[in-house]
Formats: sequence, C-alpha cells, structure tokens
Amino acid sequence: MTEPKTSGKIAIITTSTRTPRVGPKVSAFIHEMLLMEYQQHQPALSLTLVDVAEFKLPLFDEPVLPALVPAQASFIYEHSKKWSTEIAQYDGYVFVIPEYNHGMSGSTKNAVDYLFHEWVGKPVLIVSYGTMGGANASKQFKDVLQGMRLKVCATSPTLPFKGGIVDRTEGFAAGKSGILGEATRGEWEENKKEEILKGFGELLNLLSRQN
Repeated sequence: MTEPKTSGKIAIITTSTRTPRVGPKVSAFIHEMLLMEYQQHQPALSLTLVDVAEFKLPLFDEPVLPALVPAQASFIYEHSKKWSTEIAQYDGYVFVIPEYNHGMSGSTKNAVDYLFHEWVGKPVLIVSYGTMGGANASKQFKDVLQGMRLKVCATSPTLPFKGGIVDRTEGFAAGKSGILGEATRGEWEENKKEEILKGFGELLNLLSRQN
C-alpha cells in the first residue's frame, strides 16, 4: 500500500431513501471491503455508515439559506439540526448513490442541499450503482460537489448489476426486494475492487493534506 498514514473520520453515506432499496447493502459491501483493506495499517482511520433515510429529511424546508448557518442564521427544525451535527463531525465522505431514470436521485441532491459549510473543502469519493452502474448520476453529482468546493476524487467507481441492460434480472430484484445478488457481489469483488480501492486511496491522499 502506498497511501500515507492517515487519521480522521470518514462517513460512507447511503443516499437512497426508497422502500425497499438496495443502497444499504451496497454501502455495507464497500464498508466491509475498506475495513478489510485498511483496518490493520490505518488504525487512526474510522469508517462509519450513515444512512440519509434515517434522518427523514423532507424536501428542504428551512426558512434560512444553508450558507448562512451558523454565522448569520440557525436551523429551526430538528431534522436539519441532526443532519448538520452528523455531517459536520466527519473529515471526508464516500457517497454511495443510485441512478434513477438516467440521473441523480432527488434524495441525493436534497441531502447535500440541506448543508453548506459542513461540506465545503472536504474530500469526497463518489461510488454509484444501477443497472448500468450509474455513470450519469455520478457525473451530475460530481458537478454539484465541485461547484460547492468539495475536493472530489478523480476516480468514481460505477457498480452495475449483473447482466446490465441486456438481462436486468438482478437489477429489478434489487429494486423490488432490496437484495444484492451474490452474482453481482461476485462481479464487483472481481472487477471493481481495484477501482474502489484506487478511489479510496485518492481520498486518503486528499485527507492527509488537510491533517
């Protein structure tokens, strides 16, 4: 491993809020992979699963602009305060995002739009998933995060379900039941591990420059 010794807290954020949904399973897959790879030689690095659905964020409903919090204004709703407190404690992020209808999901954008200063300047890795891997959602999200002055990793892994557009059986099963098929997991472990670890290594390099 060539990554520098790094300390800090990184959130692996599931942004899908559908019921049922496969997002938490995808995040758990990534979390498990990263723990196995980094836990021993990066003991000062913590990885935490964060699920947007648990915060029950409505479409942004605060009467203040996030960019004004906390210097000039404050949130008034508990869901906003809890989300702000959760996100502010981390030094970097791995976003695990779905692609719906050839684009970024509303829940992904809404979760980011709730905050501003909590995000700015921090490193972030985007991992997308979907029938074809979620490249459209990933590109859209990258534009958003770069515009908000986050430090986005150059590598953005895309995780397609087994069979892709030709045979979408596993993709439909994931959407209908929230189950991540073993065939899909196997393909990701074989074909996507290197890309995921490369992207995470970039995040660590960005994080080390801030320490």
